[in-house]
Amino acid sequence: MDSSQRNKFINLLLLTAGLTGSWTQNTSASNNKTNALNHKIKPNVIYILTDDIGYGDVKCFNPDGKIPTPNIDAMAANGIMFTDAHSSSAVCTPTRYGILTGRYNWRTSLKSFVLSGYSKSLIKPDRTTIAGMLKQQGYTTGYIGKWHLGWDWDIEKKDSTLIKNDKNDGEKVDSALNLDELSSIPTVNFNTPIKNGPSSHGFDYSFGFCGSLDMPPYVYVENDVPTMVPSKSSVSVDDKAFWREGPTAEDFVHAKVLQKLTDKALAFINKSAKRESPFFLYLPLSAPHTPILPTTEFLGKSNTNMYGDFVMEVDNVVRQIREVIKSNGIAENTLVVFTSDNGCSPKANFEELAKVKHDPSYLFRGTKADIYEGGHHVPFIIEWPKGAAKNKMVSNTICTTDFFATCAEITSYKIKDNEGEDSYSLVPLLKGETIEKFRDYTVHHSVNGSFAIRQGDWKLCFLPGSGGWSYPTPETIKKEKLHLPAMQLFNLKEDIGETKNLIAKNPEKVAELKAALKKIILDGRSTPGKTQKNEGTDDWWQVESIVN
Repeated sequence: MDSSQRNKFINLLLLTAGLTGSWTQNTSASNNKTNALNHKIKPNVIYILTDDIGYGDVKCFNPDGKIPTPNIDAMAANGIMFTDAHSSSAVCTPTRYGILTGRYNWRTSLKSFVLSGYSKSLIKPDRTTIAGMLKQQGYTTGYIGKWHLGWDWDIEKKDSTLIKNDKNDGEKVDSALNLDELSSIPTVNFNTPIKNGPSSHGFDYSFGFCGSLDMPPYVYVENDVPTMVPSKSSVSVDDKAFWREGPTAEDFVHAKVLQKLTDKALAFINKSAKRESPFFLYLPLSAPHTPILPTTEFLGKSNTNMYGDFVMEVDNVVRQIREVIKSNGIAENTLVVFTSDNGCSPKANFEELAKVKHDPSYLFRGTKADIYEGGHHVPFIIEWPKGAAKNKMVSNTICTTDFFATCAEITSYKIKDNEGEDSYSLVPLLKGETIEKFRDYTVHHSVNGSFAIRQGDWKLCFLPGSGGWSYPTPETIKKEKLHLPAMQLFNLKEDIGETKNLIAKNPEKVAELKAALKKIILDGRSTPGKTQKNEGTDDWWQVESIVN
């Protein structure tokens, strides 16, 4: 590597070790302040989930980045940066399931890819979510934004590809995993309420849309009821400002969605702050996912490209959220999370960004959808002045599934054996405790359903390529008849760019990680507790072929 790359690599090692001087925790100040964990008042919780922001897009995580993110940086300076955080999947739907349930997505009927805007609910009725759990603890709960976990529209005319027989469960399930494969657009009765949506999964208030911002139908649904019946169809074929053709309501304007969601969130916070009970707001944003549509105020502001401008608009959302909790006098005991559902999408145009020396994936290989670090190694910040350390970096490996157990411990909720099966509480890390081994293993998952398992510095990928959109893709391997090892073993401490496959030199480590993944799959959990059942038979998992 050249000197520039070497300096960036050294900086990353310092960052993940928590050694950067300006970010060292003031231990005495942390010890002297009152910890909200021992306080009778439970904290408000706001979870800001961005859509497709890369680790390298946030300035405090990537000092060499060219996109200004002053408000996210300010949040980090007043909180904790987790430098080895991972989304549970490299794509949208699966990660969202993991956040709300504390369970890996591949334990459901969704073994690969994502849901469409017409898909039925992925969360089963008896599955406990963070919202449901906090509601039991006296919280007012709200969801505002991009759902992308399916809900049941009143579909009058079904597309033949909407319903398929899942041979694993022996029951009819909604697949519609890839909207582009639908032979026609289903006919929906938008005059009737949806079923099995946010209100069925623990949310007192809900406002948002079903799929991604590029997936029809383009209709807001508030408290289970569409706000307007679509009166037109819209489509955009522009590469960055792309969205698929489909029914569109008059009050659904793609370029205004991000601020519309923000306004709803501000209103929810203002109203909830006046109540005596604490609140939980799940705020999954629509940006900077396609369509990439920064408003006039942000066009050209980043001096990178439209994607960079859109990231700055997301940063502005963080400003508005932090200001409203401060103006309501609740900032001290409000726990705010900032993270991303996966790595940056190629739609950001990495070639354009490279011309201004910006890399959304930082030093990591790959992008959204990949098993490589660029697919799921995400920025993750927790700001909680009353209950967590400030100005601190944590290098422990964590996963987005961990927030379920974190909220449970904060609110003294006892997790049942069939809840949060893959969730570890972050509370000790928030308190500033040094934990050498926080998670024994973390499982990664690519868009095509391929696995990887992480332990310490070691990462074993159970596939020959990316399993996603970066070279070599599964399709490229077949087309070019590439002869690649069936698995890939990397030492991330020595090779953060995943360039050296050590599979042949470390048979004992490979055997250990194989056995670990097999146990995690078959146990139905990765945390201590009683064995649970996955949604799908062991025959489908083909465990022996995965790990032998």
